[in-house]
Amino acid sequence: MADVVFFDLDGTLVDHRRAVLEAIGRIVREAPHATAPPDELVTLWWTLEGRHMREYLAGRCSFAEHHRRRLRSFLPMLGEPVPESPGLLDAWFAERYLTVFEESWRSYPDVRPCLDALKRSTGGPRLAVLTNGDPDQQRAKLARFGLLGYFEAVLTPADLGAAKPDPDAFTTACRLMRTDPVQAVNVGDMLESDVNAAALAGLTGIWLDRGIDFVTGGPSPAADEAVLRIERLTDLPGRLSRTTA
Repeated sequence: MADVVFFDLDGTLVDHRRAVLEAIGRIVREAPHATAPPDELVTLWWTLEGRHMREYLAGRCSFAEHHRRRLRSFLPMLGEPVPESPGLLDAWFAERYLTVFEESWRSYPDVRPCLDALKRSTGGPRLAVLTNGDPDQQRAKLARFGLLGYFEAVLTPADLGAAKPDPDAFTTACRLMRTDPVQAVNVGDMLESDVNAAALAGLTGIWLDRGIDFVTGGPSPAADEAVLRIERLTDLPGRLSRTTA
C-alpha cells in the first residue's frame, strides 16, 4: 500500500459547491433591486469565485482581497452600491455571505468510513490533506466534522509555495511528508488538478468521480480509460490495495 495518501478537501471531503449555492442563493432571492434573475446571479458568483481565487493562488492578491474583488464585480448586478472602504466590503462578506456559507458546510457521508478503514488497515498509509484553500478556513472545516485527527498535516499553498495543479505543490508536499512521490497517492474530485497534475509530479492520482463537475455543476468530464477512478471514498481502500498489487 502507498506510504502517504493526500486528500483534496473541497468536493472530496466537504461539499463546498452545495454550501456556496445555499449561501449565495439566499442572498439573490432576497435582493429586491437585482438586475438579473437569481439563476444568472448564482452563476456569476460562481464564475467570480473561480476567477479571483486563481488570482489569490497566483499571489496577485490576499485571501481577503480576493473576496473584495468578487464583491466589486457582483454588487452592481445585485443592485447594491459598492463600498469604497475595504473594511465595509469585508463586513458585507462576513455578515451577508460567510455566516450562511459556514453554516452550510457538510461533510460527505463516505468520508469518515473511508478514513476509519484506512486507519484500521495493517501497514496502512499515513494521511494528509492537500488543498488550495485558505489554511484557517480549511482547518475549521475539518475540525467542524471531527476529521482533523485523521491527518498528519493539512498542506496549503501557504505551506508549499505553490498551488495545484503546479507540480511543485505535489513534490513539496511529498518532501514535507518525508516520502517519495512514487510512494504517494493523491485523491481528489478534479480530474486535471488532482489527478493528471499529480501524475505529472510522479504521484499516483485517483479520481473521485462524484458524478458532477465541480466547476460547472454539469455531468462529470470524460476521462481516459487509464485513469484510476472511484465513485465513493469507501471504494478507496480496495482501490489502493489493487493499485499496489
